[in-house]
Amino acid sequence: MLVVAPAVAQTPSAGPIKLVVLGDSLSAGLGLPATDAFPAQLEKSLKDKGLDIMIANAGVSGDTTSGGLDRLDWSVPEGTAGVILELGANDALRGTDPKVTRAALDDIIKRLKARHVAVLLCGMLSPPNYGADYAKQFNSIYPDLAKKYDVPLYPFFLDGVAADSKLNQADGMHPTAAGVAIIVRKILPTVESFVHGIAAQKE
Repeated sequence: MLVVAPAVAQTPSAGPIKLVVLGDSLSAGLGLPATDAFPAQLEKSLKDKGLDIMIANAGVSGDTTSGGLDRLDWSVPEGTAGVILELGANDALRGTDPKVTRAALDDIIKRLKARHVAVLLCGMLSPPNYGADYAKQFNSIYPDLAKKYDVPLYPFFLDGVAADSKLNQADGMHPTAAGVAIIVRKILPTVESFVHGIAAQKE
């Protein structure tokens, strides 16, 4: 006699939540060992808090928002649950028209959301040498897009580190390992909330 065992609902191990940091040299870790770069330090801090997480470093030194858009599909592979979007510093340094920066970031977020990839947007601020009008146009991009697409915003990626010579390398722009550690400490509550939101949607 054939006995059919009752189906038992089992939750397979979903594996770690996979994030990608899509950024430029600030997140790529220019001048630092890979283990000191932002994605690695952030992953360690999240794991220390008991989160099952994997973070890929998709930072490219010198990249602009338009460059990030061009490489979006291969930088964010299938299976990615969330993207920490850190782009725009090079646009500001080059005085790129804020309309171009806005359009590229808008397209990146729109395309990621269409793929059901969660986005955490990291803001950037214009350097003062381009004047108040440029700064007003540039600095408004990030809160505007966060509101438009209902994505979380970390207002300024370099908060606590920018312009502090003790926390930046000799070029005055790229954080040291200690500078990255401060960035991670400050952004960590925002990323934790972001990850918990992703985990809740997977349940």
